[in-house]
Amino acid sequence: MQKLVFFVGVAGTGKTTVARKLAERMQAAFLDRDTVGGRFVEKMLEMNGLDVNDRDSDFYKKHLRDLEYDTTKDICIENLAAGQNVFMISPFTAELKNKAWIEEVLAAAGKTKQDVDVKVVVVTLKDMETQKERIIDRQTERDTWKLEHWDDFKHRVQFVPEINWDIPESSVLIFDNSGELTEEKAENVYRFVVGE
Repeated sequence: MQKLVFFVGVAGTGKTTVARKLAERMQAAFLDRDTVGGRFVEKMLEMNGLDVNDRDSDFYKKHLRDLEYDTTKDICIENLAAGQNVFMISPFTAELKNKAWIEEVLAAAGKTKQDVDVKVVVVTLKDMETQKERIIDRQTERDTWKLEHWDDFKHRVQFVPEINWDIPESSVLIFDNSGELTEEKAENVYRFVVGE
């Protein structure tokens, strides 16, 4: 059965790292929303005289956020329709709240839940300081705004998002990514995804 796996959580929890570790064990289209839309978003922010790293501005939310997510969704749909497993990496906060969203993705790919096993891995950390350390350590330009506005940013994040999709509770894994991502931890995520 095809797998559609969402790696969700706030910045710095290690969503991409966990997904990459799993990609070593199973083939999948690897769709990180930052990679899919990042260059375009930065260019559009720059063209409008805005901070290219600010994904929290009203302009980004109004004009670019859905564009980025919808483009990632379209690439996901194409890969599902072609019979590929798909890993989707991003917070997906609004999408997880929208009960119809996952149904629309599967329908657009010509698939049903009988064809595609939908799983959500919620990547979390025990505390905000670990999150901040990881954001600093990865040294990406897009994190500049978060770090410069840390007190404001940390009050807006939610460690476990609201998930309103019609999927079994057993299809959601809350994964604490604190500490080292050991082979044992990675094995647990793998077993969850493959259904063992």
